[in-house]
Amino acid sequence: MIIFPAIDMHNGRCVRLLQGRIEDETIYSEDPIMVSQEWQHQGASWLHLVDLDGAMSASKNNRSLAQQIFKTLSIPVQIGGGIRSISDVQELLDAGAARVIIGTTAVQQPKILEELLKKFSNKIVVGLDARDGLVVTQGWQQVESIKAITFAQELSRLGVERVIYTDTSKDGMLKGPNLTEIRTLAEKAEIKVIASGGISSLEDLLQLKTIESLGIEGVVIGKALYEKRFSLARALRCVEG
Repeated sequence: MIIFPAIDMHNGRCVRLLQGRIEDETIYSEDPIMVSQEWQHQGASWLHLVDLDGAMSASKNNRSLAQQIFKTLSIPVQIGGGIRSISDVQELLDAGAARVIIGTTAVQQPKILEELLKKFSNKIVVGLDARDGLVVTQGWQQVESIKAITFAQELSRLGVERVIYTDTSKDGMLKGPNLTEIRTLAEKAEIKVIASGGISSLEDLLQLKTIESLGIEGVVIGKALYEKRFSLARALRCVEG
């Protein structure tokens, strides 16, 4: 199971939000590039990068900063946030991203998703964000009418290999992930799942490890690492084997 340390970028800084609310922001560093280097130094095999400005506005993003991170690191980076077109994806992949995460566009413009899958295949990951079992979009501000499980099944039929599943009510709360929904998603959708949101302890990782065989490919960890609930080294040892 892969551990993905997370860097969320807002106004050029490394931050964490509570349940996606920008008014509940904690700034952890003024230098996301330095933070990314530190996660690589500590043993990360992947990095999870989110452009919060891009997700929340079509007129502002941290793409040039992301491109510097791609160039700086030797480990692969997956990036999401504000990616709305085929040209956006092409630009990021050309700049060095290993995978691109599609969120709102996958839900609201499925034809573009189909084109992306044909052109880029497994370099496309869908960010499946949900609240109370329903898909949310537009930086978690809009609740869609489709259930997360149903949407995951549709994605699997389209040929999407993996999703990053976030229960937005858990994100940043340090109260544990939604294990029930993660298990159901992996079982019913038959798709690889990267769990995200709520990780607070090594015990949470051990519980995810018990259902790894269902298709749990990895886990994104943000606040628990920044708040030093445990080290990245301990998390990596926890999921080994």
